[in-house]
Amino acid sequence: MPNVLFAAPAEDWPRYEPHLHRACRARGITINLVPETDDPASMDYIVYNPEGGLEDFTPFTRLRAVLSLWAGVEGIAPNPTLTVPLARMVDDGLTLGMRDYVAGHVLRYHLDIDASLASQTGVWLPDPPPLARERSVAVLGQGALGLACAEALAGLGFRVVGWSRSPKPPHPAIEREHGADGLARTLSRAEILVLLLPATRATENLLDASRLALLPRGARIINPGRGTLIDDGALLAALDSGQVAHATLDVFREEPLPPDHPYWTHPRVTVTPHIAAATRPETASETIAENIRRGEAGEPLLHLVDRSLGY
Repeated sequence: MPNVLFAAPAEDWPRYEPHLHRACRARGITINLVPETDDPASMDYIVYNPEGGLEDFTPFTRLRAVLSLWAGVEGIAPNPTLTVPLARMVDDGLTLGMRDYVAGHVLRYHLDIDASLASQTGVWLPDPPPLARERSVAVLGQGALGLACAEALAGLGFRVVGWSRSPKPPHPAIEREHGADGLARTLSRAEILVLLLPATRATENLLDASRLALLPRGARIINPGRGTLIDDGALLAALDSGQVAHATLDVFREEPLPPDHPYWTHPRVTVTPHIAAATRPETASETIAENIRRGEAGEPLLHLVDRSLGY
């Protein structure tokens, strides 16, 4: 029976504990799941949320893997005491939540809903929006979340371009680009731009002044990915000039977003409080249980982090 430490904030324990046991039993596994331990050397796996306070993995000498409850691992992977395999969270609930958020805000921009709501002044504005097939949407990032969002948008009829750092296989509904030249081509066509890249050294300030200038004038931006993807000063300048018509931002360099941050009061910014996609205990437990099953069976773990890339 593997020993599993649930290293997360105390309030998460009652939310996850029954679902983790259920998901493991469904796979024929019985686990000894504990919220704390006086014997770290006896632990085989750690279900991990950094907010639980565990930072030193050195005492866990028998540890086989750390199974993150977070999709983003930029705050976990660099830990020098973490030398065992690290698996990030990929699960249906997280993916579907992100898909819904992105599709909703793309449609909000496409239909110009904000302007329609703001025009309740007795003035009749009969001009219809274009059809989705006449609108280009770019999704930067073609991992599980980016691909799900791109496919959903293509299903609604949008012309979708998906960009990734390295080449991806052809997709029947998504035009794919990669690399530096591909990024420039993608941005030049992005009437609506969705950012779903991980936070790495290579992606920090990816959307800087020079790349914002490549966008069609009046483009809209949706960032539910990582706050570090955008040069905040450059974005504010682009919003002020009209190069970017509006930005919907769900993630920030500092969270919660400080009360005096200019994003709060900028008329062309919508702030949402990191709600685009949440880890749900029911679905996340399936991913955790499957990796424990694989670990016990000697099979490769799913969603392993490449430390050299940071995701």
